[in-house]
Amino acid sequence: MPGKVYIVGAGPGDIGLFTVKGVKCLQKAEVVVYDFHLNAQILNYINHNAEFIYAGKRGGQHTLTQEQINQVLVDKAKQGKVICRLKGGDPFVFGRGGEEAETLSKNNIEFEIVPGVSSAVAAPAYAGIPLTHRLYSSSFAVVPGYEDASKEESSINWANHATGVGTIVFQKKKKNISTACRRLIENGRNPDTPVAVIRWGTRPEQTTITSNLKNIARLIKAEDIKPPAVMVVGDVVKLRDKLKWYEKKPMFGHRVLVTREHSGGFEQLEELGAEIMEFPTVEIVPPKDWGKLDKAVAKIDSYNWLIFTSANAVKFLFRRLFELNKDIRDLKGLKICAIGAKTAEAINMFGIRVDLVPEEFNAEGLVETFKKELEKIRSSEDKKKVKGLTLSTSQPLNFSTSQLPNSELLKGMRFLLPRAEVAREIFPEKVRELGGEIDVVTAYRAVKPEVHGKRLKRFLKEGKISIATFTSAGTFKNFVEIMGEDAYGLLKGIAIAVIGPVTAKAVQKAGLMVDIMPKEATIEAMVKAIIEWAGNAPLKKGG
Repeated sequence: MPGKVYIVGAGPGDIGLFTVKGVKCLQKAEVVVYDFHLNAQILNYINHNAEFIYAGKRGGQHTLTQEQINQVLVDKAKQGKVICRLKGGDPFVFGRGGEEAETLSKNNIEFEIVPGVSSAVAAPAYAGIPLTHRLYSSSFAVVPGYEDASKEESSINWANHATGVGTIVFQKKKKNISTACRRLIENGRNPDTPVAVIRWGTRPEQTTITSNLKNIARLIKAEDIKPPAVMVVGDVVKLRDKLKWYEKKPMFGHRVLVTREHSGGFEQLEELGAEIMEFPTVEIVPPKDWGKLDKAVAKIDSYNWLIFTSANAVKFLFRRLFELNKDIRDLKGLKICAIGAKTAEAINMFGIRVDLVPEEFNAEGLVETFKKELEKIRSSEDKKKVKGLTLSTSQPLNFSTSQLPNSELLKGMRFLLPRAEVAREIFPEKVRELGGEIDVVTAYRAVKPEVHGKRLKRFLKEGKISIATFTSAGTFKNFVEIMGEDAYGLLKGIAIAVIGPVTAKAVQKAGLMVDIMPKEATIEAMVKAIIEWAGNAPLKKGG
């Protein structure tokens, strides 16, 4: 049976403007035919078993001609595939979506159109320019900017547009801007009419130049404004000074590279105007063997403390707990320690209260925290107040831990630490030195995903990334392996943010400088440190 084609508008660049329906189409697509002018993060929604076909155009160079694109859609549909034709902006606003739909109709292939936010309205909005306003303009027209305005048989009615429309938006305008301005003036438009040219609207690289019809071409040339750009002609441009909002955001212009899986925790940077570029260099997968974790789950009630160092550890331990026909009632009496607010939040999602979130998020701080907790327990006058803990010591309760030898400071305490396959051994070793018992079991593994970094390399080379974040030594190591021999050079001149000293050491060992490192080894603290750094460091915009 023939397949189906979804012709989907991907919006102007800000991934937040991509539609919910567009995401659903991507997730069920078996083939994705996509263009160049897309936010790369949109591709993260695609089922990665899908076939990717690049059909973009850059610098006038076509990867596939329009006829070839049409034929690809027909051929794949006739193979019974579900296809997502992903186009920048809106497919029916100068996007040739109509031509593609015509071809599909001619071949009796089912299709749907999923509108997208056009740069014709989005770029002016992000520049603070409304296309209509009761006091300035009650109509607007969208005109293709790629037509040669000097040709004799123009499809543009210059006389009509010059005097009959309040606001004119030229899409993808650059080459013919001087001719277009001259045509408008010749046909009656006031030479002093305000004009704005917006390059890369809705993206961190957004640049807006304002002038008037008689001077804008000269300014654009002087500022070397390149495509893609949108030109807005009309009195509504006067409102920009009062209404510009995007460019005022504290982190406007920053694109932050996130090398961990998912961008959870980085949302505050987006709220402040930064764009998050996800490029996971680690993939979280189950352990090769559940044996040790299963053994620990079977005797879960024998532990005094269950320590979670990440939300991933929470996810995989509870997954296994349920798969073994147990539930949260089996954790009765067990005290829970969470490293960081996000880990605590993941635990709370299961309806479980966290007993302890240490102030220090490293192994040494964790040991000190438990020593203090044990001191509280031992100095308690009522043993019954201590739930789920049996002290295997002959010492009386009313004494300080300073009276104990080091080898007995944690005596009587049993810990379970589910964690990543590869992690620091400082905390487990210290617990054992102090007389405690601890079972360290692999709950998950962090492996290098099968990805290619061609697009990321281009962004790094063109200076389109201002901050690179690494949340573990593994994310940095895998980044270097994926990028190859260019890795260190690509990071030169980019601010590097790390989550803690172990990650910092890996970066510095490679001969690179760490610019941002929080005092606490958490995503929340890292984000806060990035915001503080951005407020004090000048932004170097590329591209």
